[in-house]
Amino acid sequence: MRPERARRALYAAAFLRATATGLVGVELALFLTRIGLDLDWVGVVLGTGLAGAAVAALLATLLADRFGRRRTLVVLALLGAVGAVAAAFSNSAPALIAAAFFGMLNGMGRDRGAALIVEQAILPSTTTAQERTQVLARYNVLQDVGHAVGALAAALPSLLQGMTADPALAHRATMLLAAALTLAPLACYALLDESVEDAERHRQRPMQPATRRTLTRLCALFAIDSLAGGLLLTSLLSYFFFERFSAGQGAIAALFFAARILNALSHFGAAWLSRRIGLVNTMVFTHIPSSVLLMTVAFAPNFPIAALLFLLREGLVEMDVPTRQSYVLAVVEPEERTRASGITNLVRLAAWAVAPTFAGMIMHGSSLMTPLLLGASMKIAYDLLLWRAFRRLPPPEERAAA
Repeated sequence: MRPERARRALYAAAFLRATATGLVGVELALFLTRIGLDLDWVGVVLGTGLAGAAVAALLATLLADRFGRRRTLVVLALLGAVGAVAAAFSNSAPALIAAAFFGMLNGMGRDRGAALIVEQAILPSTTTAQERTQVLARYNVLQDVGHAVGALAAALPSLLQGMTADPALAHRATMLLAAALTLAPLACYALLDESVEDAERHRQRPMQPATRRTLTRLCALFAIDSLAGGLLLTSLLSYFFFERFSAGQGAIAALFFAARILNALSHFGAAWLSRRIGLVNTMVFTHIPSSVLLMTVAFAPNFPIAALLFLLREGLVEMDVPTRQSYVLAVVEPEERTRASGITNLVRLAAWAVAPTFAGMIMHGSSLMTPLLLGASMKIAYDLLLWRAFRRLPPPEERAAA
């Protein structure tokens, strides 16, 4: 298979899966409260879904190269669809928790799961080192466009409620749509062939000591960033706008649609900026202003001002994503990429899984704005520590250019 064809198949799969993720991110907390769960249990279900994603990420990291990357992607799509269908027909907290775990339901609103780990491991082999960040930027752009379309589709319950006497039924139908979208990437994976597999999969070598040291430091920092991100899941931010400003679900869906479009556009800016100031500087100096803007959202007097500040934040917050991915994949050997991508994403998922339960409790027992302020403060601390630790460790192409 030509590299371009494999890359296009992965781009399409990422778009479809991200559309499902964007839909679930906006819809899940609203769906759970509509069927009668209180906010504490909503946080537990959201955290459990991310815990399931973390377990899947661990298994993909350890086994995907040996089990087969294509086969791994197929299994993940099937599990995600089954979980979304099970959640759509569940009423009790235990059933919803089980569906969230095995279906890896992602209330974060952004696709950061096991399938992304495998796809990221494949993508660098379809391009050159000089084009790696640009390819990952396009991949992330398509993800964020998918997130935007999915967020807009979360307005569907508002449209369906006029057609049914049971408001919860409209939300269940929306979850079934998410299941169908989760299953759709199977058609893309059918186009992949043996060329996407790891040539060394039957004799995997241990990581080099330098790689282990670098990943250990990166993972410690990524854990801080992701704990903060777990306080700021799309589902919880959606609930914040709903409760704080009495915003309707249609308005919230439109807001997150616009946010994801800005996320997508920012990836091109990240690729352009990183070629001029470097990957690490781009990660840090776009992320800090986004956290400051998030703090201002907490104190906004009304929904229009809060929405404007939030959109300004979304135009910056994702610029670290393709640069971070490119940096991790650049500082390890090619045969270490699946494990490096898997380990760093696993740490992030595990931290994301822990935080929502506490965020739900904080919102319920303290203030709706507290998770926003706490999460933004932790992200600023992460950025400063990252810059201090890695500003003198550029990727190989930046060293060669210097």
